[in-house]
Amino acid sequence: MRGAAKAEITGDEKRHPRTDKMVRGFFIIVMARKLLFLRHGDIGDEYSNRYIGSTDVSMSPHGHRQVSAIRQLLRKNEPCHCVSSPMKRCRETAAVITGAGDVKFTIDDDLREIDFGLWEGMTFDEIQEAFPGEVQRWAELKADFIFPGGEKIADFRARIIGAARRLETHPADTIVVCTHGGVIRFLICHFLGLRARQYILFKVQHASLTTIELFEGSGVLSGLNETGQVD
Repeated sequence: MRGAAKAEITGDEKRHPRTDKMVRGFFIIVMARKLLFLRHGDIGDEYSNRYIGSTDVSMSPHGHRQVSAIRQLLRKNEPCHCVSSPMKRCRETAAVITGAGDVKFTIDDDLREIDFGLWEGMTFDEIQEAFPGEVQRWAELKADFIFPGGEKIADFRARIIGAARRLETHPADTIVVCTHGGVIRFLICHFLGLRARQYILFKVQHASLTTIELFEGSGVLSGLNETGQVD
């Protein structure tokens, strides 16, 4: 872990309330740890606008190019560790960004996307036509909702919180987390102290970087949907 820098703060300098501590007349500036949430790249036009959760698909060629394009941005953050969802599209993402470098990636099974059950591979219009009652209950954003033949939202939240706690206690200063859009939205809510149902306020693009800085357990969103330039 990086050491804390000690400095005397003048009245002209702006301070984040979560980072300053007064110790014998001096402020200690607590260096933030960074969590870099990277959504996997595009998975192909055949899956566009369809609910893909537990379906284990690969990235498309365009998705690989998207992820390759963001490597320079990641290098600027000097990640020390990389962890990935077990899903193929995320493991491919992790393999692209780590390459032949010193940073290797590990798998956390709890970072997988939610299981949409019978809704897997369907568009919203198809789901609404086939499951109108379930769609209405889903819209209420209640934790006890279960996707038909799939996962209960409360169980999904519980495992995401478990993964978040492991990230909080990991010794690395900067961690890249290769995972899914839905997972990242819930992780944002967790680290910012928002209600879980507020995940709908965030949209996470393919192969985009979301940055959370941790100051003694409190999260600050310092980057959202940062992407690289695809040739």
